[in-house]
Amino acid sequence: MLTNWLYIALGGALGALARYGVTVGSLALFGKSFPFGTLIVNIVGSFLLAILFLGQQQGAVTSSTWLFLGVGVLGAFTTFSAFSLDVVLMLQAGATLKALAYASLNFVCCIAAVLIALGLKTYFLSIWN
Repeated sequence: MLTNWLYIALGGALGALARYGVTVGSLALFGKSFPFGTLIVNIVGSFLLAILFLGQQQGAVTSSTWLFLGVGVLGAFTTFSAFSLDVVLMLQAGATLKALAYASLNFVCCIAAVLIALGLKTYFLSIWN
């Protein structure tokens, strides 16, 4: 059990560093006009998680590798990859309405959560200062 946590923690550290690297690199290349760093990690992470998932289904990816790469590295790199996989698996299972509801709720609720948090900016600033 402790080994599993270690795999995730080490992978998470690498994924976070990779995300930071992509963000810094994209800012240097493209500037701040569009969040290319986030877009890049979401697309790359979604692609890599799907490949890893296929490998797991074929027995080529062990549970330790899944924890290290899938949960740790890609989990820290982008959670959007997990979201994307969830939606596609629901669609493949024929749960189209469920997939649409899940995608819509994620989109609307996450945007709303950001708006609410930004609306509470004064509150948070008063706590942190």
